[in-house]
Amino acid sequence: MKNEVVADLAKLTLADIVTENIRAAIVFEEFGLDFCCKGKRPLSEACTAKNVDADEVIKSLIELNKNNNSEKVNDWTPDFLVDYIINNHHQYVRRMIPVISLHADKVASVHGQNHPEMIEISDLFLAVREELEGHMMKEERILFPYIKQLYSAKKNNEQIAPPPFGTIQNPIRMMEAEHTSAGNAMSRIRELSDNFTAPADACNTFKALYSELKEFEEDLHKHIHLENNILFPKSIELESESIQN
Repeated sequence: MKNEVVADLAKLTLADIVTENIRAAIVFEEFGLDFCCKGKRPLSEACTAKNVDADEVIKSLIELNKNNNSEKVNDWTPDFLVDYIINNHHQYVRRMIPVISLHADKVASVHGQNHPEMIEISDLFLAVREELEGHMMKEERILFPYIKQLYSAKKNNEQIAPPPFGTIQNPIRMMEAEHTSAGNAMSRIRELSDNFTAPADACNTFKALYSELKEFEEDLHKHIHLENNILFPKSIELESESIQN
């Protein structure tokens, strides 16, 4: 690897790297690097905090770019981002939450005595479920329609009245706090499950649950990244251009 390429990548934030190529999320998931809620950290700093070899991460990122697997989601418009998040990530969450909840309850009931961590995992996922269900409803009913209104105003060179919540930064701060809460709960589940590694005596439901939880966390990371690091900054900028003085 050329030294200047390595140095440049090491200085970039995790969020910027994934924004440039969403497939970089695969690499960061492999190394356990948080590119969504903690995505504002430079790559070098994030690797040091996790005791991960930054050179190995950078090598994987360069290989990814060599394969031309680039998907620059930062080029997407705010209205397209809103629809993409709802149609892909929100629908995924709504589809998987009942399935994972059922499996978590069953495994906790059957295996809780020998694996007490399953009781905490089940309780944590219930908290994630309740948080995300309310979170998505607030986004779809309040925040996202306002973002689309802002984008429409910009396209049509119009200005709109200030929203009842004052500024878009108020609901965005709330959404980001809820992202952090859900992300922390899933991180705790990963710790309790030894990185979603099923024990030797795990039944098929137990194994399926850990596979589902791993996929759910990976989807949540991409979901949060699209909002925190791309949609929300774009929306704050839009509001500054479109609100009546």
